[in-house]
Amino acid sequence: MKESTTSCIVRAGQLSELPEVLLLIKELARFEKAPNEAVLTVVDLERDFLDNRFQFLVAVRNTEVLGMALYFDRYSTWKGRSIHLEDLIVRESHRGKGIGSALFHAVVHVAKKEQAARLQWEVLDWNTPALSFYKSLNAEILSDWWPCRLNRNQIESWPHE
Repeated sequence: MKESTTSCIVRAGQLSELPEVLLLIKELARFEKAPNEAVLTVVDLERDFLDNRFQFLVAVRNTEVLGMALYFDRYSTWKGRSIHLEDLIVRESHRGKGIGSALFHAVVHVAKKEQAARLQWEVLDWNTPALSFYKSLNAEILSDWWPCRLNRNQIESWPHE
């Protein structure tokens, strides 16, 4: 547990907090101009959390969840064990108060404790506040690697061999 200057505590998230996490995810989807893309449910989150598919940290004040950082293990064939920070979200009404920084530092602490070779995440090219934040932390912003993906429909309709 780590107390920040914002009088909140950053700690490991609990199963009972996943409904709040989903609200944060939906808030992020609205911010990223893709509200209809966040189709995950609390049941999905609970199942995947219990299956150890991800971990998460929360920033809380009293019982209120102010933000969260969701991450999972990843493996690099060049570097070894890595941690992928999927999302770091702070409620809009609490941004600019050091909560995001406290969450990020807590994730770095996890990566250090787990002896990860690297910590990776993605940021949208138009999200200038996030880009500025990560640059202020001396993070390397890659421009030569482009994320690629197949969505569920593409995976399910993959040609059978």
